[in-house]
Amino acid sequence: MKSKSWLKAGLFAALATAAFAATPARAQGSLVMYCGVQEEWCRAMSNAFEKETGIKVAMTRKSAGEIYAQLKAEASNPRGDIWWGGTGDPHLQAAEEGLTLEYESPKNKELHSWALDQWKAAKHRSVGIYAGALGFGFNTEQIKAKGIPEPKCWADLLNPKLKDDVQVADPNSSGTAYNLLATVVQLMGEEKGFDYLKALHKNISQYTKSGAAPAKAASLGETAVGIVFIHDAVVFAVQGDPIKPVAPCEGTGYEIGSMSIVKGARNLENAKKFYDWALTPAAQALAAPAKSYQVPSNKAAPVPPQSPKMDQMKLINYDFVKYGSSAERNRLLAKWDKEVKALPK
Repeated sequence: MKSKSWLKAGLFAALATAAFAATPARAQGSLVMYCGVQEEWCRAMSNAFEKETGIKVAMTRKSAGEIYAQLKAEASNPRGDIWWGGTGDPHLQAAEEGLTLEYESPKNKELHSWALDQWKAAKHRSVGIYAGALGFGFNTEQIKAKGIPEPKCWADLLNPKLKDDVQVADPNSSGTAYNLLATVVQLMGEEKGFDYLKALHKNISQYTKSGAAPAKAASLGETAVGIVFIHDAVVFAVQGDPIKPVAPCEGTGYEIGSMSIVKGARNLENAKKFYDWALTPAAQALAAPAKSYQVPSNKAAPVPPQSPKMDQMKLINYDFVKYGSSAERNRLLAKWDKEVKALPK
């Protein structure tokens, strides 16, 4: 497997409140934002945009799969205006199902080609805002106590000594975990990929709702290994916790975190203002201070020095169009529910 050339080139909390859900923002100076990254970054983005424009932002943070499900449930009466962040696959599914709006930002010309590839794949209904590679983080103290070699590969996570000591999210709610499902299928083939996931199930202590939660659990020693996007493990390594981020030796997938405007948005013009602003170098530079170390999509945005070196990883040629389609996503999730999650421990 070879890394994509663009890499080498340089590369939400429930509904805000019951009252908010019952009374969506309608005023000219308002914006309802569904946010799919970590709370700190969501808050930094909404606060900065509000301060810069005077537009009042009502922000809700959820996992990407949950936001997609919410958009689908609200399709006949949209409450959100902008969906910012989260893995690109559910954004593509929302685009295919007509839940989001076509938009071409004047900032497109400043973006890396991979961000525009997402925009084209979504038929102009979503755009890339950051990239991040899939992997895992392990607690060095826990692994040492178990007397096993430090895991370096996907295969190492099947070690019987890791029984009930690996965490990963549920792919129905988490874009991270769906990315794992799609990655394993592409890396190993569907039959062998599902065999791997069935074997891994024996070592899973719980399937979390949030994709990043296993990284925190590993940093605290609540689990030996957390399967996450590598930048989520880096957060805890940077602050000195005993967690080591790993890019698996066999190869791995990656995400193109995305942004979409909700079709039927009540505050459409403000959604477009946020969209354009979020693609600027200044807005994308808010990531690192919020302890988010993804690779930004604007070519002029600073790449945090702590960011995983994606150009040095063995990345698969992830098929975002196929695995972001409604048919394939629904098929794989149904198969995972039936053949993996339903298995006894």
